[in-house]
Amino acid sequence: MPHLEPVLARNVAKETQKDALVIRHAGATLAGGRQPDRDALSGLLEATQDIDRAFLAQVGILPIRIVVPYHEIVPIRTQRIERLFAAACRLLGAWDMERSLRAALQESYSRAELEQLLWDLLRLYAMETRVLSRSVQLPALLVPLRERIAQSLYEIMSDIARRLAGEVTLAVFRKNPSRRAS
Repeated sequence: MPHLEPVLARNVAKETQKDALVIRHAGATLAGGRQPDRDALSGLLEATQDIDRAFLAQVGILPIRIVVPYHEIVPIRTQRIERLFAAACRLLGAWDMERSLRAALQESYSRAELEQLLWDLLRLYAMETRVLSRSVQLPALLVPLRERIAQSLYEIMSDIARRLAGEVTLAVFRKNPSRRAS
């Protein structure tokens, strides 16, 4: 897998870039005293597609064809953008530089709300990844294998997402943040 590892690393960087774009936009919206609107969220969706296209141009050297099924991706990605944007606005609105991010999280969300938010964001990412697996164009004989691998990956991502959401929430609400759970 030495040829695949750099592509996977670029993919993670791409997703981070998209999330950072949404968070920066939420900050700019708050700073400008504006309310989010459909046009702004549509612009974010379009910008994420531009990031995808740049990524695909970088990995175009792979011996496979990738055709992104945006008609299937858009509803999932839109939900993800809306949830992340709303969460960023909520958190940034409660956070000032005098307090820690952890304190702002505790003020903004109950344990259950934060865990659900993290689970939703990670689950939506797993769903998007599952749909995106169909973008890898393979010979017909390999399609069932691709589908089994994609379903397995989705199940793994969903399981890890649930556990990670719980662990992060536990860490945020831990009474003594310097102590680690054993």
